[in-house]
Amino acid sequence: MTAVVEVEGVTKRYGRTVALDDVSLEVRSNELLALLGPNGAGKTTLIHILCTLYVPDEGRARIAGVDVVRRPLDARRNLGVVFQEPSLDDRLTVLENLDFHGMVYGVSARDRRDRIKELLELVELTRWRDHQVRALSMGMKRRLEIARALVHDSRLLILDEPTVGLDAQSRERIWAYLHGLRSWRDITLIVTTHYIHEVESCDRVCIIDQGKVRAIDTVDGLKSAYGREQLRLVPHDVAVAREIEEQYAGALISSDGEVVLEVEDDAFVAGVLSKYGERLLSMTRVRPSLESVFLALTGRELRDAEADRRDTLLAFGKRGGEHTR
Repeated sequence: MTAVVEVEGVTKRYGRTVALDDVSLEVRSNELLALLGPNGAGKTTLIHILCTLYVPDEGRARIAGVDVVRRPLDARRNLGVVFQEPSLDDRLTVLENLDFHGMVYGVSARDRRDRIKELLELVELTRWRDHQVRALSMGMKRRLEIARALVHDSRLLILDEPTVGLDAQSRERIWAYLHGLRSWRDITLIVTTHYIHEVESCDRVCIIDQGKVRAIDTVDGLKSAYGREQLRLVPHDVAVAREIEEQYAGALISSDGEVVLEVEDDAFVAGVLSKYGERLLSMTRVRPSLESVFLALTGRELRDAEADRRDTLLAFGKRGGEHTR
């Protein structure tokens, strides 16, 4: 299959900090690729390079064969972007936002009319076309941003945390639209997310940490190569959690107060249960998952990795209160 995105040996530095370190990857036509990585891993820098906002210090990147540094305007014509922060004009109507975007990209009036009609139907906003954007819910605004990114017939759609801040039902609908896009037209999708379960249906997953691509493969391929069985323990209090953490190498205290251990064998599980069973609220044995893959490759959990310690204390405070009542 033809590569729509080609990244070859890209390095980007901010002073002495290396944000991207010799990154190479390809994304094929009509493929859905998920970018996973903790905060500061380099995902945003890579996206900004593809969006022609940053220039790499080394290496090159192409979109649909167009070099993003040498021909940035041509590259943008193949690119649609949905940023994490809303960028709609809430004083304009739904239709006006889409029409203005099409005019900026030089789409003819006839093509704008036809595409906007199709896109509004796709994201189920037809009856809202004449409403000001400020009247829309967060989920509806996200759907409008997806439609806007496609008005100029882009070949690549990049979405940075498209479901952040949305309720579970809205998140599911956004992903349904994304999957529907590929059956409706030939388009390539790159998505970043901190909801690791959302990427189970992606074609491939690229895990980035400390500026390097740690692995890129299908979900099943990653689980087979890097997945590990885990024990997820919920101790009575933070003191027990810290004791377990000190006792077992590689133990991780997650942001919701669980202690995560890598399972060695049945005897290991029995030993943990025998030693700490009476001081646990629960113990769950989890089969290899993307969470365990991410932990094996980065040494951290995906969600709010840098805030784990602070949130752990809060989590244990809540659990302790619930347990004593």
